[in-house]
Amino acid sequence: MELKELIKKIEGLEVRGKDDIQIADVKKNSKDIKPRDLFVAISGVNIDGHNFIKDAISKGAKCVVCEKDNDIKNDDVTFVITKCSKETYSKVCSNFFDNPSTKLKLIGITGTNGKTSSSNLLYQMFSLNNIKSGLISTNEIIINSNKFQTNLTTPDSYDLNFYLNKMVSEDVRFCFMEVSSHSIDQRRIYGLKFDLAIFTNITHDHLNYHKTFKSYLNVKKRFFDDLDKDSISLINLDDKNANYIVQNTISKVSRLSLKKDADYRLKIIENSFMGLIIKVEDQIINTQLIGKFNAYNLLTVFSASKLLNLGTKKIFLGLSMLKNPEGRFDVIHINKIVGIVDYAHSPDALLNVLETISEIKNKENSIITVVGCGGGRDKEKRFKMGKIASKLSSRVIFTSDNPRDEDPELIIDEMVLGVDEKDKNKIRNIVDRKEAIIEASKIVKPNDILLVAGKGHEKYQIMGDEKIHFDDLETTIEIFKKINK
Repeated sequence: MELKELIKKIEGLEVRGKDDIQIADVKKNSKDIKPRDLFVAISGVNIDGHNFIKDAISKGAKCVVCEKDNDIKNDDVTFVITKCSKETYSKVCSNFFDNPSTKLKLIGITGTNGKTSSSNLLYQMFSLNNIKSGLISTNEIIINSNKFQTNLTTPDSYDLNFYLNKMVSEDVRFCFMEVSSHSIDQRRIYGLKFDLAIFTNITHDHLNYHKTFKSYLNVKKRFFDDLDKDSISLINLDDKNANYIVQNTISKVSRLSLKKDADYRLKIIENSFMGLIIKVEDQIINTQLIGKFNAYNLLTVFSASKLLNLGTKKIFLGLSMLKNPEGRFDVIHINKIVGIVDYAHSPDALLNVLETISEIKNKENSIITVVGCGGGRDKEKRFKMGKIASKLSSRVIFTSDNPRDEDPELIIDEMVLGVDEKDKNKIRNIVDRKEAIIEASKIVKPNDILLVAGKGHEKYQIMGDEKIHFDDLETTIEIFKKINK
């Protein structure tokens, strides 16, 4: 593709050199450069790509996009000067793949909690109705039922456009995509055309990256600020920041709520371990999902499906058939013992799960919780999650999650700091996660509930630089079967 096609409709560029040169590929890592590639120098948190321009040229780069003037003289290389390399990189990637986001319906879901479940459930809804659909979600990309692994909630701009283009080539009509705060801040989604943007909620999270809640909030808001007038925003009105999120958007705004007057409403009729019974538009629907937080997910799916013009009858039928995404409130029943495996890794998510269990269980039955916090992440969570787990559980075992480069015992110690004095007799610390689940299984009695929280769908633990296989669901089932022989 010619350079001039790659940079068309990108404002504020200064081109120094020929713009009719052929470009083979687009790269932002100089190590990956091959002859005739375009290299984008991006200033990151730890590494500045501008320091590797000479290296990229030596490997054959024919064009360099950068923010800074340099003293490099090379008549065979075209330099493109931009105010923001991250935004230009995203736009160039879109152009390289012929702007695939304009050739399907792209739905972006953002929020602290619920974005994984909502995106997955929407994918299920449209797939159940035989509509070719795609999903870009945590650790997984799905194109017409074919799965691809990813390490980021929202992939890099190049990968995003690569998979969107692949979806277009396979006649996908709707793509449901998780939009993380990191991807918004790093401009990975810049230049994509979103038909529908969904805000689920926002609570304190990722403050190790964003530093303050206000900064985190404003990053989420930017997603809606960047929408065009043809897009639709769908917000959860029960979140106190919902109206702020869309106060500057030029998109059309629709609202959902369980508590207030809104465009879309839902009422919980019954909540049990067998599933929710809900009322939507005077229709009573039996669902397979459990808990109030899933009522919000179901309402999000209903509202979005209506806005995307899926027929009401199809939506009602679909709601009754939806299943939890892997690792989201996975329920195990073995000999009158209930085990629940959930991804809850933030204070709000843990609170939702424990409150849901408390609402459903019999008063005489206990909740035994196994939970940890990840290393290298927001430390403020640890205190809060320790407090929530110990307050709402009968017994708690604090254990390791993904300690990464931190000492797992010190992480647990920081969780213990959140425990009220009256709850300290409930807790025990066991660093080894499998041993923690074994010990919890010895405590649990018939009709009690054992909650294993924090990892959900993740089938590994990150210790230092190593990924070690560990599956909460697999381990819990294995242990349950042994103790019930």
